[in-house]
Amino acid sequence: MLEALDLTRHLSHDEYVKQLTRRQIQLRELGYQVYLRKRPVVIVFEGWDAAGKGGAIKRITEKIDPRGYVVYPISAPHGEDKTRHYLYRFWRRLPELGQIAIFDRSWYGRVLVERVEGFAQEAEWKRAYKEINSFERQLTDFGAIVVKYWIHITREEQLRRFEERQQIGYKAWKLTEEDWRNREKWGAYEDAVNEMLLRTSTRTAPWHLIEGNDKYWARVKILKILTQTLSKDLDYKAADPLKRKNGK
Repeated sequence: MLEALDLTRHLSHDEYVKQLTRRQIQLRELGYQVYLRKRPVVIVFEGWDAAGKGGAIKRITEKIDPRGYVVYPISAPHGEDKTRHYLYRFWRRLPELGQIAIFDRSWYGRVLVERVEGFAQEAEWKRAYKEINSFERQLTDFGAIVVKYWIHITREEQLRRFEERQQIGYKAWKLTEEDWRNREKWGAYEDAVNEMLLRTSTRTAPWHLIEGNDKYWARVKILKILTQTLSKDLDYKAADPLKRKNGK
C-alpha cells in the first residue's frame, strides 16, 4: 500500500498559503458545528519519525477555538497505564461530546513499535487488530467521528530531516538516539505498517494515506480530508472563502 503513494506530490508556497487559509477557515466553522451538535471527534496521527505530524497538528489547531480540542502526545505507557490493558489509557482520554481529541501517536503502537521492538508478544499484537477494530467501531456507533492519518515519507527524506534537526538548536530536542536506532529497522516497520493499514482500515474508520515528502502538500491534504469528513458526517457544508471572495 505504501509503495503506491506518489511522494513527488508538492505545492508551491503561494498555493499552499491560499489552500491552507481556505481549509482553516472552513475548519473553524466546522469546529463550531461539532460543539453545537455534541459530536465527539477523534483524530489519529501515525507516521514515520520526522514525517511532520506535529506540524500538521499545529495547522489543524491554529484557527479553531482552543476550548474545543485537546492534543495528546503519546509515548511509552508508565505508572497506572502500564499495569492495565493497553487500550485503557486511550479510553480515559476520549473526548467529551462536542470536543475534539487529537492523538499524536495512538493505540496503533501495539501493532507498530510494540510489535517490532518485541514489547508485545506475537499473540498479543496479532490479537490487537480485532481489538482495535472493535474499539473504533464502538466509538463510531456512539456517534464519534474518527479520522486516521498515516504520513509517509521516504527513508532518504527522513535522513535529510534528521540531519537538519541536528543543525538547528530549537529542533534538536526532537531527535533522539531511539530515532536513529529505528532507522535500522525500517524494513520491519514498513511490513508492520502495511499489515496495519490492510487489517484496520474499515468502512467506518478508514486510513487516509498522506504523501509527506513535501510538507505543504501533506498539510493541505490533511486539512482537506478533515474538512470533507466533518462536512459529510455533520451534514453541514462550510462556506468556501475562495468562492465567496470571488463572488461566486
